[in-house]
Amino acid sequence: MDVMLNLTKPLKKYFGFDAFKGDQEAIIRNVLAGNDTFVLMPTGGGKSLCYQLPSLLMEGTAIVISPLIALMKNQVDAMRSICGDDGVAHFINSSLTKSAVDQVKHDILEGKTKLLYVAPESLTKEDNVDFLKNVRISFYAIDEAHCISEWGHDFRPEYRKIRPIINQIGPAPVIALTATATDKVRGDIKKNLGMTNVKEFKSSFNRPNLYYEIRNKTKNVDKDIIRFIKQHPGKSGIIYCLSRKKVEELAEILRANDINARPYHAGMDSVTRSQTQDDFIMERIDVIVATIAFGMGIDKPDVRFVIHYDIPKSLEGYYQETGRAGRDGGEGLCITYYTYKDLQKLEKFMEGKPVAEQDIGRQLLSETAAYAESSVCRRKFLLHYFGEEYQEDNCGNCDNCLHPKAKVDATEQLRDLLRVVQAVKEHFKADYVIDLLTGRETDEVVAHKHADMECFGCGDDHDEKFWNAVVRQALIAGYLEKEIEDYGILKLTAKGRQFMKKPEAFLITEDNEFDEEEENVIPRSGYGVNAVDGVLFNLLKELRRHMSKQLNVPPYVIFQDPSLEAMATVYPISIEELQNIPGVGAGKAKRYGKEFCELIRKHCEENEIERPEDLRVRTVANKSKLKVSIIQSIDRKVALDDIASAKGIDFSELLDEIDAIVYSGTKLNIDYFLNDVMDEDHLEDIYEYFRESETDSLDVAMEELGSDYTEEEIRLVRIKFISEMAN
Repeated sequence: MDVMLNLTKPLKKYFGFDAFKGDQEAIIRNVLAGNDTFVLMPTGGGKSLCYQLPSLLMEGTAIVISPLIALMKNQVDAMRSICGDDGVAHFINSSLTKSAVDQVKHDILEGKTKLLYVAPESLTKEDNVDFLKNVRISFYAIDEAHCISEWGHDFRPEYRKIRPIINQIGPAPVIALTATATDKVRGDIKKNLGMTNVKEFKSSFNRPNLYYEIRNKTKNVDKDIIRFIKQHPGKSGIIYCLSRKKVEELAEILRANDINARPYHAGMDSVTRSQTQDDFIMERIDVIVATIAFGMGIDKPDVRFVIHYDIPKSLEGYYQETGRAGRDGGEGLCITYYTYKDLQKLEKFMEGKPVAEQDIGRQLLSETAAYAESSVCRRKFLLHYFGEEYQEDNCGNCDNCLHPKAKVDATEQLRDLLRVVQAVKEHFKADYVIDLLTGRETDEVVAHKHADMECFGCGDDHDEKFWNAVVRQALIAGYLEKEIEDYGILKLTAKGRQFMKKPEAFLITEDNEFDEEEENVIPRSGYGVNAVDGVLFNLLKELRRHMSKQLNVPPYVIFQDPSLEAMATVYPISIEELQNIPGVGAGKAKRYGKEFCELIRKHCEENEIERPEDLRVRTVANKSKLKVSIIQSIDRKVALDDIASAKGIDFSELLDEIDAIVYSGTKLNIDYFLNDVMDEDHLEDIYEYFRESETDSLDVAMEELGSDYTEEEIRLVRIKFISEMAN
C-alpha cells in the first residue's frame, strides 16, 4: 500500500470531511504501512475513522473485534450509507440466522466486504476460525481494548483469548483502540496483545465542550432531575443508575411527569432492549434511563446530557459514560449525584469477590470519590488521572471553575506530608500516610512501629478531610505520584524533593462538602448549540427526522447537527454548494441533498433572506466548526470574553478566529461588546485611523496611535472597521 497517497481525497469522498482531526492521518498511515498501532483517543475524537478509512483502501477484509452488538449494527449501517453498498460491511454475532451468516461469508469470499465486525465470543467459534483462515485479512482492529485489563473499568476475560485466536487465523497488523486507559491499563493491553514493537498515538483527553458538575444527592434528587430535563426540552439524554430496580422506577417517574423516557437494562428481553435503543437513536425517545450496559459504542452524536444518578465505580467508567455527550462538538452537560452512602454501598457489593479484585475495586473507587469531593478544576483532575497535564487554572466549563472556592496556604502542610512519605520510605498509600499525619494509632501503624516516629501526629491540627485535599492537590501539582505497578503507593517526585530543600508557596482549595439535607443550587454552563437561523435549523431537523423514518436510518447518518448548523448559517441551495458544508461528502450530497437544498431555497425566498453572493463564509465553516459557533454566539450578542471562556481559548486566540472570519468576507456586528468595554473617544480615534491608513497592520497601528491605546482595543476596532467597510 502506498502510504504517501493523498488521504484527503478518500476522506472527502467517503466521509465528507476536508481535513483529519488530531492524529487521525498519522494513525491511518501507520496502519496502511502494515505496522501494529495503539490508539488512545477520547470518545468523540474519531477512533472509528482510524480503521474504517484504511479498510476501504487496503486489499482484503479488516476484522473489527468489538464487545457490543449495538455498536456493530450502528457502524455497519453507517458504512453502508457512506459507500452505498450493503456488502461493504457486515457483522457476525449470535443475533444472526444461519442464512444471514451464509450471506456474510459469501460477500467476504466475493471480495465485497472491507469490514467485518465480530464479538470476541464469535471470533473464538471453531467454524468462524476455520472460515477466516481462508480469507485475506488486511488488519485486526481491537475496539474498546481496555476490556483486556483487570485494571480497566470493563474487564472481559474473553478479550484475553484474542491474541491466541489471531495467531490461529493468520498474522496481520493489529490496531488496538480505547477511549480510556491509564498507564497501567495501557501496559496490560500491549502485553496481552503481544504488541512488542508498536507505535503509540495518545490524543488529548480534553473535551472542552463537556460541562462537568457534581451535585449533592439529596432526598429530592428525582425532582432535581425532572427540573433539569424540563429546562432542556426535546434534547437527547442518558441517565445512568446502578440497579435495574432504580432504572425502572425512575423511567416511570419521568414518564408520569410528561418526559419521553424509557428504561434499558440487561434484565429486559433482547427485542424490547433493541427496540428501545433504536427508538432513542431515531429520536422517537428523548431520554434513556439505563444501567451502564447501555451506550457503549452507541454512535449518537447529539446526546446533550448525561446524568449519573449514582457515582460510577471508576473514573475510567465515568469518563467513558460522560463522553457519550456532545460527540459532535456541541453542548454536553454531565451531571453526577454524589453521596458518601453510595460509596459504602459499592464497597459492600465487592464483598465475596477475590481479595485482589476487591483491592483493585477499592483503589478505583477511591479515585472516583477524590474526583467528586475535590474543589479543583474537574477537567484538570480528570486529565491528570489519565496522565495529561492541563495548564489552565480555570477551564470555565465545570462547577468548580464557575464557582471557585477561596484558596488557603498549605505550604507547611505540604512539607509535613512529603516528610512523612519520605520517612516511611515511600512504601504506603495515602490513607496510611494520613493516619500518621493525624496521629491515629491503627493496628497497621502499631504493627509497623510508626507511632514512634518523630513526624507521627505532626499534622493533628487538621482533620482527615483537609489532608485528603492536600494529598490530591499535591499529586495534581506534581510533588507526589502514585506508583503504577503497585497502584496507590505514594512516591516523591523530583519536584517534591526539590520542594523539601527549597519550599515555595503552595495554595489549595478545601474539598467540597456534601450534605444530604442541602438543596442544589443549579449553575448553568454557557455552552450551547444554536444555529444563526434557528427557524431554519429546526425545519432542517424536522426534514431529517422525516427522511430518517422514510429511509429507516438514524438521523445522524443523513447529516449531523454541526452540518445542519452550517446550512442554517450559509444557506446552500445547490448540490455543489452543499458539498462545501463540513461533514457533507459528494455521496451524501447526492443521496440526501436535493430536499435540503429545496427547503433552504424556499425558506430564503419566503423570508426574503439575502444569501452572500459568493458564499465566502462557507470556507470559514469548512476550516473549523469553532468559527461557525463564534458567528452564532456573536449573532446572539454573547460577550466576547464569555465566548472565549466557553470555547476554552484565550481572548487573543478568539480575536484571531474573528479576524479570519471578517477577512474571509463575513460581516459581524460586535458593537454591543465595544459599547460595553471601550471608551467612545478611543473607539472613534482608532476607527478614523483605519479609515485614513494605507495599511491594516497591527504593528504599524500601535506605533502610530501610541501607548494610550491597547493592542486589544486596536484589534477590536479593526474587526469593526473591516466588517463594516470591506464586507
